[in-house]
Amino acid sequence: MSWWLRHIGWWPPLFGTGIKVTRLDRDLRAIDVEMPLRPWNRNYMGVQFGGSLFALTDPFYMIMLATNLSSDGGPEVVVWDKAASIKYKKPGLGRVRAEFRLSGERLAEIRKVLEVEGRTDARFVVEVKDDDGGVVAEVERVVYCATKTAHAERKKMRSGGG
Repeated sequence: MSWWLRHIGWWPPLFGTGIKVTRLDRDLRAIDVEMPLRPWNRNYMGVQFGGSLFALTDPFYMIMLATNLSSDGGPEVVVWDKAASIKYKKPGLGRVRAEFRLSGERLAEIRKVLEVEGRTDARFVVEVKDDDGGVVAEVERVVYCATKTAHAERKKMRSGGG
């Protein structure tokens, strides 16, 4: 695991909102994060700011997939966050948490699609929960994964190259 990943909690977008990584498995298949309610991540109503709740889920699945898809000796891959949406369920009145899990089965499923189709949009749903386990927000993350060959072909087609 790189120095950067071991110290990701100091990355300004996370540190600035008070997001703390509380679990970071060596194989990057499990990551847990939390964020306390602080004056700088509180909204007008005094609860967790929606943008901070969104940021709580931001880079993790992309990093997990980029690392795991590149580590198996298979084809080189391109991995990017593609889209995300958030549904607020209730106000975040205190500390909130999110868990990210990438099972071996899910990773195998993504690899199989890459072998056959060359690219896929992997979808993940993350529940942001409060200390009582209540769901504060539900965030869907869409991560684009493609072999470098398929990505280059797509890029060429979009630029009008023949």
